[in-house]
Amino acid sequence: MLDIRLIRSEPDAVRASLARRDPTAAQSVDTVLELDERWRGVTTELEQLRSEQNAASKALRGAPTAEQREQLAALAARGRALSDAETELRAGRDEALRSLPNLPLEDAPAQDTVLKEVGDATKTGRDHLELAGPRIDMERGARLSGSRFAYLRGELVLLELALVNYAMRKLVEEGFEPVIPPVLVREPALYGTGYFPDTEQQIYHLPADDLFLVGTSEVALASLHADEILEEQLLPLRYAGFSSCFRREAGAAGKDTRGIFRVHQFDKVEMFTFCEPDAARDEHQRLLAIEESIMVDLEIPYRVVAIAIDDLGASAAMKYDIEAWLPGQGRHRELTSTSNTTDFQARRLNIRYRPNTTPPSRPVHVATLNGTAVAVGRTIIALLENGQQDDGSVRLPPALAGLGAPAVLAPAPH
Repeated sequence: MLDIRLIRSEPDAVRASLARRDPTAAQSVDTVLELDERWRGVTTELEQLRSEQNAASKALRGAPTAEQREQLAALAARGRALSDAETELRAGRDEALRSLPNLPLEDAPAQDTVLKEVGDATKTGRDHLELAGPRIDMERGARLSGSRFAYLRGELVLLELALVNYAMRKLVEEGFEPVIPPVLVREPALYGTGYFPDTEQQIYHLPADDLFLVGTSEVALASLHADEILEEQLLPLRYAGFSSCFRREAGAAGKDTRGIFRVHQFDKVEMFTFCEPDAARDEHQRLLAIEESIMVDLEIPYRVVAIAIDDLGASAAMKYDIEAWLPGQGRHRELTSTSNTTDFQARRLNIRYRPNTTPPSRPVHVATLNGTAVAVGRTIIALLENGQQDDGSVRLPPALAGLGAPAVLAPAPH
């Protein structure tokens, strides 16, 4: 959520920033300002009326006269009407405010922009289903649960566990605390991270319990400190969450339906940071550097892409994707992403910190950032396709040695 005080004090700057995303979002600023002005007017009237009521009550001497009773009744009726109007206007303003996305940073590009390419992006070959064979069982997965579900079997299970183990060990060395969060959350967690209102069509809902399956552990990690005031000396707080993730992928019919690139259930190791707002840009670069180092460790060719403003999502002010080279498709595809959401999520979730100043100052909203360490299914695709040998076997990177995965996957049986 944007700061209403910023919109009041710098409306033209907010309009200009939002216009870079979407001209209709900039127009919504006028709606917010209009409702806010009316709300403030009613609030002022209500305060004045309460002063009149206090004065009228203090003027009483003994039992009120008929005229005084009539005056007090009129003031009370007026107070109820103003209170109802204040509540209605505040709700309308806040709803309009919630509809506004985050302000993009000035260096967020208008078009997707490739910043660097690393590794050999010329290799072609078999795709992951050919290399995995029955170790990725799409047919039985579909029979059990429908399309876009799979059984992962045999050595690929060991590979998944090795990837998670590797990622967690690496992130612990980088100062992250491991977390296994719930995957069922209440609606405020999705609103707080900006997925509501925006991506409802992608999210599984359990109406009987009014709970939602998360599409990323970012949702649960962001809510870890909801409604808390943190001490400045604790920041930054860094968490590494592992969870299964669930996405309906509504509207994606016909896209990436072969294999496990785009499925309804997948596992992921996610990074999440709470930090001071002034440190957010540097922290974003740190998360990106960790993502890149994982790609290097896993020997996956990749490129870094700064994502276009109109594809940021509601909460992000700046976003980078890492796209892996997939020989089976002959192109780069998104493998991980990292976003700087500034204080947008923290305002919705009411997460603040107390600056260590003298004299003490009021609590300030933190900045939040997220980044994928390992999206397991897609990483397995990249490892299979980039590690494939002429005989159909797959060489796995030394970084996974000793973590339970074989050094070489045998050719798929036919």
